Amino acid sequence: MKNLGKSLFVLALLLLASNVLAQVQTVGLHCGNVFDATSGKLLGERFITVTGKQITAISTQRPETDEQVDLATKTCLPGLIDLHVHLSDQLAPDSYLHRFTWSEADYAFNAAANAQKTLLAGFTTVRDLGDNRRVTIALRNAIRSGKASGPRIFAAGNTIASTGGHGDGTNGIPWNDYTTPGPRNGIVNSVADAREAVRQHYKEGSDWIKITATGGVLSLANSGENAQFTAAELDAIVTTAEDYGMRVAAHAHGAEGMLRAVRAGITTVEHGTFMTDAIMQEMKQRGTWYVPTISAGMFVANKAKQDGFFPPMVRDKAARIGPLIADTFSKAYQAGVKIAFGTDTGVSAHGDNARELVYMVDAGMPAAAALQSATVRAAEVLDQQQSLGQIAPGFAADIIAVSGDPLADVSLLSKVEFVMADGQIINKLQSQTGR
Repeated sequence: MKNLGKSLFVLALLLLASNVLAQVQTVGLHCGNVFDATSGKLLGERFITVTGKQITAISTQRPETDEQVDLATKTCLPGLIDLHVHLSDQLAPDSYLHRFTWSEADYAFNAAANAQKTLLAGFTTVRDLGDNRRVTIALRNAIRSGKASGPRIFAAGNTIASTGGHGDGTNGIPWNDYTTPGPRNGIVNSVADAREAVRQHYKEGSDWIKITATGGVLSLANSGENAQFTAAELDAIVTTAEDYGMRVAAHAHGAEGMLRAVRAGITTVEHGTFMTDAIMQEMKQRGTWYVPTISAGMFVANKAKQDGFFPPMVRDKAARIGPLIADTFSKAYQAGVKIAFGTDTGVSAHGDNARELVYMVDAGMPAAAALQSATVRAAEVLDQQQSLGQIAPGFAADIIAVSGDPLADVSLLSKVEFVMADGQIINKLQSQTGR
């Protein structure tokens, strides 16, 4: 009887497993062309098989699948990756009031809406580099568990900064109206503080650490470029992050703070406005990535022309610093610095992320290289090069489609017509699908 019971138990498990497997649907995508992110070339007509959340085959022959999607007049590409977004807010004349008028719920709903805009724009993975009230960590978890819709999120939580620095949220508030923030709030003023802040981020579930190595454009502080950490503090942040399995992204405009951060071993330089030839050489030697965010520079430079959009202190910095990033990008590309895609969306408008590709091409990068920066290169930054950024068997089924040839006109990526994320069709084209 005991053996019979075991046999029945095993049989029940096998039946359960076969039932689960039977529920996994296969989807076939008939693509008129496919962008191969590894080579940077178009492969021609291909049939892509998706099983569950993964790409399982690519063929020149139509496969038998449960569902067929007709993209025969489209070019299919891997889902795009934006390495610098801020989902929880959107820059506007009233943005500086949000810290007084918005609750965690306001930021959370705003982040969810912006995540959906981002996904529909063809960006299936993002790295959120600084939020409000750590809401993107919760949103990341909700998307992973299927409770919310949006791109795959790698979240940094709140920024780590120094007192009065670019990431100090109490800038501009009278000192007697707030409790002085400390490491728990991401504000550090010593090596010990730096270690504590990183560990607190680990405790809260951050995937990355974001620091403000220099002053910034949008903060209510005088300098947009001064160094804001000591070398010892930066070393403590990077080594502690490494201990806890995290990498560090450094906001940096000014040269001295940028150089200190690169020497400390950060993974990415964000913005890089006043990057010098010497810093470029240091980055090349260390393998440091550059995430340009030309979109943000263009956006703030344009808004600086509008009376009342920025406070006077911010307006002056935006007008002076914003226009310079495209030129820095061009020099870095020509120098051979490793470049990955990022927009600083949340400064620029959510859903307009692909405009960065146009700016990159206008600044001298070939369209194929720009697309690679938003696919295979960005996946490498995230240490996800074995699962993201390519249309290949075994990779996540993140696939988008556009009409026309994106290598001839990269602006086509601003008109994404089909999005699949983790095997789920997000904007299903009724006239192009069937069973």
